[in-house]
Amino acid sequence: MAQAAQPRQGRRGLRGLLNSDGRAHPVENGFAGVTALLGVVAFVAALLTQAGTAELHLLASWAGLAGVLAGGWGQYISATTGERFVVIVGMGAAAFGLFLGMANGGLFGGLLG
Repeated sequence: MAQAAQPRQGRRGLRGLLNSDGRAHPVENGFAGVTALLGVVAFVAALLTQAGTAELHLLASWAGLAGVLAGGWGQYISATTGERFVVIVGMGAAAFGLFLGMANGGLFGGLLG
């Protein structure tokens, strides 16, 4: 029981959050980072699409779709709670961008036809 009372040291910052078990998870951390990045891109593009900037719904839709798919796989292979947290937040932002992008023109948005 003495080991439970010892403070954790050396696990600070984002790397400490993602690798809370003390092991490196480069693939899992990569999926978490890619999901968060795609989520931010999709979210911002969706908000700018709502503000009237033309054709950003394509970026929001595709980045959102890629973010949701990458996040799904990242959630499946994640090893720590920190990775799951980053993946879920990124997936939420990506889904928001995907849904608003689809509402404003979709994945192809008038390019076909």
